[in-house]
Amino acid sequence: MSLPSRLSVHAILTLAAGLLSLIALSAVGIAADLAIRIEAEQRIFENTERAAVDWIGAMNQARPPPPVTTSDVNLLQLVNSSGQVVSASRAAAGRPAMSEYWPPSDDRIEHRTECTAAQCVMFTAVRPSPQEEQLLWGGESHIVYAGRRQPAILATHTLELLLGTGALVVSVFLAGATWILVRQALRPVEAIRRRVAQVTVTDLSLRVPEPPGRDAIARLARTANETLSRLQEAVDHQRHFASMVSHELRTPMTGLRTQLEEALLYSDVDPRIAVEDALSTLERCQSIIDEMLALTRVRTSPHRPEQVDLTTLVREEVARRDTKVPVRIHAEESVEVRGNPVQLTEVLLNLLLNAQRHARTCVDVSVTRQGGQAMVSVLDDGAGIHPADRERVFAPFVRLADGRRRDPQGSGLGLAISRAVAQAHQGTLTVEDSPQGAKFVLRLPLAPG
Repeated sequence: MSLPSRLSVHAILTLAAGLLSLIALSAVGIAADLAIRIEAEQRIFENTERAAVDWIGAMNQARPPPPVTTSDVNLLQLVNSSGQVVSASRAAAGRPAMSEYWPPSDDRIEHRTECTAAQCVMFTAVRPSPQEEQLLWGGESHIVYAGRRQPAILATHTLELLLGTGALVVSVFLAGATWILVRQALRPVEAIRRRVAQVTVTDLSLRVPEPPGRDAIARLARTANETLSRLQEAVDHQRHFASMVSHELRTPMTGLRTQLEEALLYSDVDPRIAVEDALSTLERCQSIIDEMLALTRVRTSPHRPEQVDLTTLVREEVARRDTKVPVRIHAEESVEVRGNPVQLTEVLLNLLLNAQRHARTCVDVSVTRQGGQAMVSVLDDGAGIHPADRERVFAPFVRLADGRRRDPQGSGLGLAISRAVAQAHQGTLTVEDSPQGAKFVLRLPLAPG
């Protein structure tokens, strides 16, 4: 396992900030070191050159008196062509020639640094002009050396040590500041982690704290809470659904058990009749299970949308049915939506069956466009649905008294499946007001274009 994978985000950011600041400060330190050294050398050589030129300008005899020096340039020597020191300052008196270097005639001023075992000397070598050499020494070449001992800032690595120490100290300080700032920035994330760790399947009501603002952490917290809300809703629905399924299956299964026990206990019970009754009960259980699976698939399985003409779909479904209750169609042409044609057909079939079951004389079906939506309404002329029950009828296994009387074998899942299909297609299925009977209205987004 690599090192970055073993480190926390906190540590990685702190380490990165420390390293980057150290690299940047090191580059700045190197540039500063070079600039300081160059500036110091330029100043020293400017002073030594000025001292040499001034001394040459003040010479009026072949053996001039020792020059007056300053603390900046205290080493001055006049050397003849034989390498002998003709005149020197007090600090350079009694010493051999400062250097054996002799500037060429075409470049009479040279800056140099020469070192011995004891010290390093920075100096400027200046050759007097030919006229000055002819006037003072009869044309013999002479040279003036003006210099000083190399200062500690250039002779040692003290400057580099100071700059390096400063860069390291500042980098450590920035790394520490980054550690504190990142810890403060990640504190909401840690709070979210602790709260999510407390969430269990048995208690999904907890929500993570949402920090103010619109940054990434605030958006993460809001998204986590939205996810938890959807998860809680799904789990609550699953529990409620499982409870209703178990309740609906308990009655027929209890009846089946009773029928079989009677066939075993009582010899006067016809076995064939008992088996037929058991099969009828099993068929009801199978119907409930099939419709329950269909509802689950609608809610959980993705579908590939296709272009569906609702007008054509309604006409085909009405023409396919042969019932005693007539169905009148009022439809606009080419009302198209995007969806699963099989599921939408199932919705229309459920609505038609429900309407024909409760109608007295006829059923009216209309297909129209309204406000960017396709609207399919199915109206019967029966007794209608009380306003208080208009939402209950869409709950799984809910059956009103009139519905149980007209269809005793029904499961109560047809309208629940139909609404689930509508919602899966970003639409709605509701019961709306009507002068007579029940009016179911399906609304779906119109297909683009």
